[in-house]
Amino acid sequence: MSVALHTDDLAVIGAGFVHLDYAATAPCVRAAADAVTALLPSYGSVHRGTGPRSQTSTLEYERARDVIADFLGLRTGDQVVFTRNTTDALNLLARALPPGTTTVVFDGEHHANLLPWPNPLRLPAPSSPEEAVAAVDRALRDLRGPILLTVTGASNVTGEVWPIARLAEVAHRHGARVAVDAAQLAPHAPVSLAETGADWVALSGHKLYAPFGSGVLAGRADWLDAAEPYLAGGGASAAVGDRIGDVRWATGPARHEGGTPNLLGAVSLAAVCSALAESDRAALHAHEQNLLALLRDGLRRVPGVTEVSLFGADSERVGIVSVALTGRDPSQVATRLADDHGIGVRAGKFCAHPLVRRLTAETGNAGCEGGLLRISFGLGTTADDIDCLLTALTAG
Repeated sequence: MSVALHTDDLAVIGAGFVHLDYAATAPCVRAAADAVTALLPSYGSVHRGTGPRSQTSTLEYERARDVIADFLGLRTGDQVVFTRNTTDALNLLARALPPGTTTVVFDGEHHANLLPWPNPLRLPAPSSPEEAVAAVDRALRDLRGPILLTVTGASNVTGEVWPIARLAEVAHRHGARVAVDAAQLAPHAPVSLAETGADWVALSGHKLYAPFGSGVLAGRADWLDAAEPYLAGGGASAAVGDRIGDVRWATGPARHEGGTPNLLGAVSLAAVCSALAESDRAALHAHEQNLLALLRDGLRRVPGVTEVSLFGADSERVGIVSVALTGRDPSQVATRLADDHGIGVRAGKFCAHPLVRRLTAETGNAGCEGGLLRISFGLGTTADDIDCLLTALTAG
């Protein structure tokens, strides 16, 4: 049974199967598709011309930047840089760090937030939010120079929400800055730099109900303006002289947006952000939590299925659940669910290999190279979808 919790703008496009793999790629919603369709007749080059197409496209591109800035609770002086995805955004920030910066990161992160950083200090994934805060406090006491703590907003494996505001508070007390990988959090809950105190946030459009190829790094401008351009080329350069190296680079977002930008990606992502901002997010959250309870309760009744968790059964989480399967290969189960029941889930290690190895070991499945089975959902998911999955899993 469907539940009317939002306007048609947030209606998921497409039907005919049960999609429970939102954590990999969320389906496109009507707002994103309509925004692209509306712009195509006047689609043109951004920041490059005086004609009507270019002027319209430039206006829509910069309007998209403003909408996303509001959606993410940016403060005075913060900026939005458009990227390809979360991985691209975090690599951009990694390239912009001042020389000698120490990066503090937990080893339970997605590889996009585990691998790009220079001079990393890796901490073991904590067993509770309180332990996460305490571990950061201990780690930062003896560090000197520029420091960046980079952490997920919600785990792409367990769905558990991390204590971003508390981590930012302790990090700032030690003079460190904080970046948040919000790829999994932003589709499920409001994300505000002003409220959390984080310095940067990164996210992907394709996790947030928009098409592939759009992403954002948003936050403080100083380190970004001081860094070499992420992509050297047109747009990033303000003036180029006749001699090699005689270049004056742009400041602001343009400095790191070299080349022709992804106008349709930016506009579609902004359309989703606007639709979400106008929706009843409390009602959406309550509905998602009801589906989460239905799923988790049902999984406990399926033989050989064990839910994995870092913070414990009662921890706050979004619509992502991963399970270990005793005596069954997750990839084979995922294939059967797709072929026999039209259900899409994900099997494997989800680009979080250290965390998945730890979690499978804790369930007694340390030798399972197939990793885990992940069920993830969001807008458009119904109780019937959850029931279909549980029935299929129970059938073996």
